[in-house]
Amino acid sequence: MSRGPKVAIVGGGIGGLTAALLLSKQGAEVTLLEGRDRLGGRIAFERDENDIRRIDQGPTIVLLPEMLLSILEEGGVERERIKLIESDPLYRIHFSDGETMTKRRQPEHQAKEIDRLFPGESEGYMRYMERMRELYPGAQKAVLERTFPRKRDFFTPRQVRMLGQLQAHRSVRGAAARYFRHPNLIDAYSLQSLYIGGQPAGTPGVYSILPYAEHEFGIWMIEGGYARLPVILEEELHSRGVEIRLNTRVERLEVENGRCRGISVDGVREEYDAVLFNGDFPGILPLLEGHPEATKRKKPYQPSSGCVLVFMGVSKRWEDPAAHQFFLPDSLSDSLQAVFERGMIPANPSFYVFNPVVLDPDAAPEGESVLYFLIPAPDASRIAWSKEGRRLARKVLRAAEERGFPGLRDSIKWIKLRTPEDSKLDGNYVGGSFGIAPILAQSGPYRPQPKPFHSIEGLYAAGASVHPGGGVPIVMQGARMAVNQLLKEWNP
Repeated sequence: MSRGPKVAIVGGGIGGLTAALLLSKQGAEVTLLEGRDRLGGRIAFERDENDIRRIDQGPTIVLLPEMLLSILEEGGVERERIKLIESDPLYRIHFSDGETMTKRRQPEHQAKEIDRLFPGESEGYMRYMERMRELYPGAQKAVLERTFPRKRDFFTPRQVRMLGQLQAHRSVRGAAARYFRHPNLIDAYSLQSLYIGGQPAGTPGVYSILPYAEHEFGIWMIEGGYARLPVILEEELHSRGVEIRLNTRVERLEVENGRCRGISVDGVREEYDAVLFNGDFPGILPLLEGHPEATKRKKPYQPSSGCVLVFMGVSKRWEDPAAHQFFLPDSLSDSLQAVFERGMIPANPSFYVFNPVVLDPDAAPEGESVLYFLIPAPDASRIAWSKEGRRLARKVLRAAEERGFPGLRDSIKWIKLRTPEDSKLDGNYVGGSFGIAPILAQSGPYRPQPKPFHSIEGLYAAGASVHPGGGVPIVMQGARMAVNQLLKEWNP
């Protein structure tokens, strides 16, 4: 019986964990190396000073639950180990004029809510849902489940038709404007590009599948927090005898005669049959020093947006049944243009609030809440975040108290702040929170692929900066494609 490949996975984020899970299930000998003292990458807990109360530090919304669960199941993790709680309503949007719109999963309820605020616009919503229901299965196969080793693999006649139907030549905001008239409603059906660090006016219309997916498949959370996921996967990998090395920084990828033959750690070379890099993809280039691929790219990648994140515990609970809430300024487009195009902190920032006790009462002690604020912000290269981060946080907390969380500031028991500078220190490219930006020039065949270099065999990649892109289930899908490619090419 032939042996499986000996594989080094560089980076223990969700892409690396997923790859380790799938490879070990197929008999590969896997070593997982992580530079930090924990696994999970962007998925982690933020805790209070006494390490008692905690809240997710990174992702909070589970989209595409079937994709997530099916990939874990393929890797040998039973669905029952991942307890999902559905968010009902999906979320609430607070407009600057004081009106609020509740997003609901059921089309008839959503149509009624739209007509309450925007009379006559429910017809556009129903057209949108009907059209996306037709296109989504093909879009998933054509975009999320295929790699594009060559650009011509993407621009086939069938693929071009699909892209045209998905309005890929327009922005997400432009695509929404084909169904809705009121600017607030257009915002409500395009702000989802922020989930992957993209500006609605600058993200290709193919990502219009995101607001559709919310209605069709729901929004969920993992009981106990998203950061429970890497804990469960680590436990599973340990049970299989997978070697996991924390606080271990890979210094170099060893490439000889067109093949990656291992890695160097602390000046010592380690031999492997294949290497899978899981990290923000620009970080692979310094590991290839001396190889032509390290200098081939002349133009730097454009990072996704950064985030200022505020975590807190409060001695209060609110009756609002929406766990997820979006607060929009007078002009979301102007506000995000300041962030994405001018690298400035907007005068009127948009922000998102996650209040998990609404869905999971045990997320905080009785009578208390833990809250998560996310504020889209420029990356770490443009702002003095040590000062501006606190100033922006104070402004947003005042606005949140006035618009939806009365008594917020007086109820704060503990509070922590993370800025794009912190994100950069964690290894995220230029402090962007979602990998490289999902702009047209960095999407599909223009994004690094799961097998990233034609000139290097035995080297693969996964992560938010690699096709098909960001978002936890999507990163897991990218890891699955990388593993499938690796196993297909393995010849012992």
